[in-house]
Amino acid sequence: MASKKLLLLPGDGIGAEIMVEVEKQIAILNRHAAAGFETETALVGGCAYDAEGAPVSDATMALAQAADAVLLGAVGGPKWAGVAYEMRPEAGLLRLRKEMQLFANLRPAICYPALADASSLKREIVEGLDILIVRELTGGVYFGEPKEIVDLGNGQKRAIDTQVYDTYEIERIARTAFDLARTRRGKVTSMEKRNVMKSGLYWNEVVTRIHRDEYPDLTLEHELADAGGMKLVKAPKQFDVIVTDNLFGDMLSDIAAMLTGSLGMLPSASLGAADAKTGKRKALYEPVHGSAPDIAGTGKANPLAMIASLAMGLRYSFEMIREADALEAAVAETLEAGIRTGDVMAPGCTEVGTGEMGDQVAERFRAKLEG
Repeated sequence: MASKKLLLLPGDGIGAEIMVEVEKQIAILNRHAAAGFETETALVGGCAYDAEGAPVSDATMALAQAADAVLLGAVGGPKWAGVAYEMRPEAGLLRLRKEMQLFANLRPAICYPALADASSLKREIVEGLDILIVRELTGGVYFGEPKEIVDLGNGQKRAIDTQVYDTYEIERIARTAFDLARTRRGKVTSMEKRNVMKSGLYWNEVVTRIHRDEYPDLTLEHELADAGGMKLVKAPKQFDVIVTDNLFGDMLSDIAAMLTGSLGMLPSASLGAADAKTGKRKALYEPVHGSAPDIAGTGKANPLAMIASLAMGLRYSFEMIREADALEAAVAETLEAGIRTGDVMAPGCTEVGTGEMGDQVAERFRAKLEG
């Protein structure tokens, strides 16, 4: 069996600790599923800036381009608050996304039954929640030009960010959303601001055409992004796949994440276009949470979002569906058994540290693969 190349980028803060727990699961995959994973580790973020002079080096970029998938922990922290804008830790992540052309960000919002009471919403509103937000990641206002602050004189300045979308950018993210909906419940909700933004008007037009011409068997609904945010809080289970632009996707996915009770529980995937010859996509998988420098090194970090990010990698990069299902089930069963890190602790449960949580998942994962 050909080896599968994984590049591990632990990053800053708790990134190194949670990546250790992922490596435990990879070892089980190699031992009990003959997965053939080969791993290499490199720096990204503030630690890369300290050691290599840039938030991601050219050498690390080359490793990322050559890998079958990249797993990233977290970047950033107050230590690097004063560095130049282009050298901030987050710039390393943006470079990875841009140069690997990772245009589709997949952020699931899944409410584990054992954690339904941790949500700020009532159990009946969130229990069984399973939403997938598909966010366009390489266009829109975060990358549009001009992007600048202009001195107008007389003590006045003007800040400019530009929202830009070309046809192909909207088409490819729409197709990604529809393809994913076919593997789920068959419904896509497109969110934009067509009432006040020309880019929203055109987004709506292109998504409607792609649905009509290529995916008429699926259901398409349109929502204004602000109304969609309201409905996410009011009645989130009405949604299946949500497709939206870079700016609104950034905000809506955080709203959806908090419905589940803990931002620290959720994974994400960033995917590129399928290669015309091999069908493979460049891919980066990372937890939604940040680097949590306040608890770094204390053994309190929750590794489950990082582990679930590996499960997404098994599913989308390697088509290891059985193994992905087994790993996700191992996470759910660990929570059902009352094993918790401090961030999701509840009365009557057993609080454990980062390493013990990883071990608990690994033991259940191993048993499922052997069974």
